[in-house]
Parts: sequence; C-alpha cells; structure tokens
Amino acid sequence: MTAVLDATSTRTLTYAEAVREALGQAMEDDERVFLLGEDVGTYGGAFGVTGDLVHRFGEERVRDTPISELGIVGAAVGAALAGMRPIVEIQFSDFTAQAMDQIVNQAAKIHFMLGGAATVPMVLRAPGGSGTGAAAQHSQSLEAWFAHVPGLKVVMPATPADAKGLLLAAIDDPNPVIVLEHKLLYKQSGPVPEVPERVRLGETAVRRTGGDLTIVATGVMVSRALEAAETLAAQGIQASVLDPRTLRPLDDRTIVDSVTATGRALLVQEAPKTGGFMGEIAARIVESSAFGHLRAPVARLCGLDVPIPYAPQLERAAVPQVEDIVREASELVKRW
Repeated sequence: MTAVLDATSTRTLTYAEAVREALGQAMEDDERVFLLGEDVGTYGGAFGVTGDLVHRFGEERVRDTPISELGIVGAAVGAALAGMRPIVEIQFSDFTAQAMDQIVNQAAKIHFMLGGAATVPMVLRAPGGSGTGAAAQHSQSLEAWFAHVPGLKVVMPATPADAKGLLLAAIDDPNPVIVLEHKLLYKQSGPVPEVPERVRLGETAVRRTGGDLTIVATGVMVSRALEAAETLAAQGIQASVLDPRTLRPLDDRTIVDSVTATGRALLVQEAPKTGGFMGEIAARIVESSAFGHLRAPVARLCGLDVPIPYAPQLERAAVPQVEDIVREASELVKRW
C-alpha cells in the first residue's frame, strides 16, 4: 500500500487501496465480517482490491468460491441471517444478473416478509462501468436495477475517501447494501482519513458551488463533471457539482435546494437514458418546490441506448465525456 502521511493523519490512497483498508479495518473490528467471492483470496480479486487480506485473516474469512454468483449470494444471505456480516465481491456488476433472485427476492424482502424478525446485513461489492475495453457483457452501469427495489440500499462512491467511508457505513448497516465501484476509479488517488471514519448513507455531497447551473453526477461522471466545471468557469459559467453518493436512500433535499438557487439542472450518468436513475432525480426536481424556480427544462446527459461497444473509439462515444458535459452545460445556460 502506498501512503503519504500528513499532519492530520490523512493519507493519499488509491480508490482500490481505500476499499481494501476499509475491508481490513472492518474485519479487525468485528470477527463476524468475512469476504467471499471468485478469486478474492490468493489471487487478490479480479481488480486486485482484496490484495493480501487472505494472508492477514486466513482462508476462513477470505473465502474463494466456485464460479456461481447465485450460490455466492445465496450463501451470503444465509450467513447474514445466521448473524454474520458477509461482504460479497462480484467480479463484474454485469454478473449480478446470475444472482438476481437472491438479491431481489431474498435479501431485499426477508426483513419485511418476516415482520422485522430477521435482518440481512450483507454487502455486495460490484465493479461496473465502461472504459476498460471489456465490451457489452462486462461494462454496464446497472444502478437503476437495484435502486428500483425496495429493501436494497445502493451506494456509488466517487472518491477514495467515500469508497472507504461509505463501505464502512454499509458494513454497519442491518440492511443489504449494493456498493457499485467504477472500474476506472480504482487507480484514482485522493486523501483518505486513516481512522475508520464512516460516511453516512443518504447524504449528497456538494463537490463545487456555482450560481449558474447545478450538475448532478454519479460515479466516474463526478470527476468528469468537476473537470468540465473548471472549463466552464474559464468561459464565465459557474456550476455547482453535486454527487448523490447513495441512490437509496437518496438525499434529494440537497439537490432541490441547489436547483432552486441556480434555476438550471444538468443530470449526468454513464448508464443509458431510458429508465436511468437520473430520470428519477429529474422527477424529484419537477415534483418539488424547485419547479417554480426553474429557468430551463431539466436536462439529462446520459449514455447512448446501445450495448457498450468493444472498439475504443465507439466505447468512448457511447458514454458522456468531459467535452460533452461542457457543451450541454454551456448550451443550457446560454439558451435559457
């Protein structure tokens, strides 16, 4: 682990290192916490996130599993019901399709169906998103699937600090939590507190403030929105950039307040537009008190309604890039 200590005990870690540190600290603090998934042990995880944890905690608590997502999640649901705190790693979020019955019909509903007599404190980590040349079956953004299901909590950390803090909060939660980690963020670095500091679920982060428009972005689009905001500032357009961080529960109050102040909203996601989660945020805005303050229609900038292509130039064209955010934001301000 590469770390640079400073006077406030905040180090610079990569996103992957921050996730690994959270896993290690949770396992040190609570012997009920254990990991399971394909190649999470000796191999260290498909993206190297679990690293050396098997050497620190042993094969009983870092458990390599057969290639059966349905079986992996089913085992985790059973372990959670028996009082453990399992953390599942699914190699690619696309593979959750193999386990949807256990996620949607079991983990999400057991607490309700048993009248609160049982809980399922399970965390499911899943790398998602495009940009690695992994093509259509390994590059999807599926957050809207999970956010649609009552009983699931859905987390999308965009920074190394949130990758650690939100994961720790998810492990503490008595409900099943889906943590969607964008693959392109694993090597991104940023300050991370050394202490196991939780980031409470359901709090939107204001990454930047500006008076001309509000940009709401998730996952890797947060850093792209911030880069776009710098370019826009050079053009005389000041943008607020908001990162919901958790889709369920969603802190829409912070979003509504920002849109009320700026009068314009640009909602950015990597996932395709049709049925995407930004449609939910758009509805929350127009159903709220912010509606009367809008100077322009709420705008969405999303991935194309196509499977993610393999060819690099087509893959890039299929999802929003920094220049796309700059263009859409500039047009929104100048036109309205």
